[in-house]
Formats: sequence, structure tokens, C-alpha cells
Amino acid sequence: MVPGPALRQAGPMSEITAAHGPSPLRLYRRAAQDSAFLLTSFPLAIASFVLFVAGFSTSAALLVTFLGLPLMALTLTGANTLGNIDRIRFAAIDRSVSPARTFETDKTGLGRMFARLRHGQSWLDLLYALFRFPLTVATFVVTVTWWATSVGSILYVLWEPFLPNDEQSGLAGLLGFPGRLADVVLTTAVGVVMLVLLPWVIRAMVLLHQGLANVTLGATNAATLRERVEALTSSRSAVVDAEATTLRRIERDIHDGPQQRLVRMSMDLRAAQRRMEAEDSDSARALVGEAVDQVQESLAELRALSRGIAPPVLADRGLHAALTSAAGQSPLPVELDIALEPGERLEAHRENAAYFVVTEALANAAKHSKASTVSVSVVPVDDVLYVQVSDDGVGGAHLGKGHGLSGLADRLSGVDGRMDLHSPAGGGTVVNAEIP
Repeated sequence: MVPGPALRQAGPMSEITAAHGPSPLRLYRRAAQDSAFLLTSFPLAIASFVLFVAGFSTSAALLVTFLGLPLMALTLTGANTLGNIDRIRFAAIDRSVSPARTFETDKTGLGRMFARLRHGQSWLDLLYALFRFPLTVATFVVTVTWWATSVGSILYVLWEPFLPNDEQSGLAGLLGFPGRLADVVLTTAVGVVMLVLLPWVIRAMVLLHQGLANVTLGATNAATLRERVEALTSSRSAVVDAEATTLRRIERDIHDGPQQRLVRMSMDLRAAQRRMEAEDSDSARALVGEAVDQVQESLAELRALSRGIAPPVLADRGLHAALTSAAGQSPLPVELDIALEPGERLEAHRENAAYFVVTEALANAAKHSKASTVSVSVVPVDDVLYVQVSDDGVGGAHLGKGHGLSGLADRLSGVDGRMDLHSPAGGGTVVNAEIP
């Protein structure tokens, strides 16, 4: 398993680049992208400002009638749409603003209109439409002027001969250095300095736009907390459902397996006791032998069921020892690659989640994969624990309800983890999990 970019080692060239900053080519490529962003912001800013002036003022004037409310809702919808366009544009230049709370409702008609009027982010998008206009006008002028002046000054030597022969009209003449040569040298030098500073000037203006967007287009603190609460509520519900499903499965398996065998064993032992009292030793010996077999089968089933419950070895000795024990109990040969020292401990929730991923994947492989070997890899990288279980079986596994792997994704979501399953038909099965 390749845990991801965090494991890649930086070579000598990347160290040199990191030490000296980005190359000039990358700087000016970025400046060109930023300039395109600033220039295309101008028509969008005009549209946003017109929407604010026309929509807000008209709807505010019509609030004395019922027409003002639907017009205000329409204005907010337009502001939200233009705001979404700018969110996409910021992301295109790798300057993503904070995630905003999107407008979602299943209501129609008046209910949808009032939901839009209560949507706080739409009002912030409308505020952005107002304040972005003067900022965009200023940055548009600076961008055009800086590019034109820097490039025109560097090329001054080419078009200076076509100017009127007036030694006092050039930049050098205005500064008290008459002469065409001094004028060309000084103007070119100014152009070079402006071109050198251009990437940082352009980036500074983009940052001004991003700062405004972060406090308007970006989510408010309340919206961010609300989304976090909703995500945690959803993950908690998923974990509760997964735990309930697991408990029901264990209860059903115990009832259908070991419990029935133990009842049968109890009956056989009573019958053997009666026959021993009647001195029917051969029949009693057979019944005792069957009872011993029932005990062995019950123990095997209980061991299989206990894999769904965190074993004492996990709590006492850690993940390395627990996975080693689980691999030893698997009916398939298991190759272990655990990048943890024996006795090294992680947080309890991470150890439990990793253990359940491995044991459930091993159980699924033993039941369905027809594999000859299984490989288990556990690698901690920075703040993420990467777990991979792969086999060389028939594949075809999926996360549908009723399958052994269905509860793992829900269980991982409870610890903000995620799982990926790759199992093409005939190509084996690979289970990848990331546990932060």
C-alpha cells in the first residue's frame, strides 16, 4: 500500500526550489493567471453591482406591497449565483475561500421564497456584490497600468525613435537628465523594476479580493459550526446503526450456533449420565464423545464471533500484538507488514478501528474470496493511520447491505475516517482505510 504523497521523499532539486522559492517561470505564469482573474472580475463586478442597486433598491421600495418579497428573493438568488461563480474562480487559481453553507431546501412556492430570505449566506453574497465593485475597479486599473507601463517601458527603445524630438519630454528630461540615451536607459530601468515587482503586486491585489471573499462569500462561524454539528450527528448515527447491526448479528449467531450446540451437549451429557447409571458404558461413551465434539465446535464458533469484539490483547498489548494474534487465527496464510514497534500504542479509537477493519476483511476473505494468501499493511504517516488488506481471490466484493464489509465504512465515519474498496471480478480484493 502506498500511503500517499506524505511518504514521498523530496529530492535535491525540490530542496533547492524550496530553499530559493518558486522559479521565475512559475512566478510569471502565476502572475498571468492572477491577472486574468483580476481582469475578468471587472465585468462580473459590474453585473453584481447592477444587481445590487437595481434589485435591492427596487425590492426595498416595493416592500409596502407583496411584490417586494419575491423580488428580494430573486435578487438574493442572483447574488448567490454570482457568488458561486466567484467561488469557482477562486478555486481555479488555488485561492479557495472558506466553504460556504449552500442553499438547500425541498420546499416550493412561498416556502422556498421564505427559505431564501432566511438564508444568511445569500445576504452575505449580496453584501459582497456591493463592496467588490470599488475594489475591482481599483485592481483592474492597477493591473492594466502596471502591465502596460512595465512592458511598454522595457520596449521603449523600439518605439522611442518615433516620438517627437524633444529632449525635455521624456522621463529623463522631466527628472533633469536631458538626452535621448539617458531617457531610454532610465525608462527601460523603470520597466525592468516594475516587471520584477509585477508578480507580487498582482498577487497582493488577488489577496485583497480573497480577504473580502473570506468575510462574505466564506461561511460564517455559525454556519461552519452548524455544518460540523450536522456532520458529527450523521457520523454518530452511522456508528450507532453499525453497532446495533453488529450486536444483532452477534446475538443471532450465538443463538443459532453455540447456544444450540450447548443445549444439545447438555442433553447428551444427561443421557450419558443416565446410561452410565444403567451400566450402558458403550452408549454413554459415544454420547460423551459427541458432547466433546459439540464443545469444540462451540468454542470455534465463539472464537469467530469474538473477532467482532475488541479482544483483551488489543487493550493490554496494542494493535501490533492484536493483529498478529488475528492473523494467526485466520484459516488463510496472512502476510503482515505493520510499521509499528511491538508495544507501541496509538489512541484507543484508532486501534479499535484498525483492528475491526483488518479482522472483518480477513473474515470476508476467508468466507468468500477463495484466496490463497492475504496481505495486511498498517502504516502510520504523520497524523493518519493507513490500513490495507488485500487478497488474491476471485474479487467481486462490494459494500452493499447484508455483506460483511457494509458496516466498516459507517464505523470509520465515526472516527472521521474513510474506506475505499477495489474488488474487480477475478482480480482480488483490496480494502484501503484511512484513520486520522
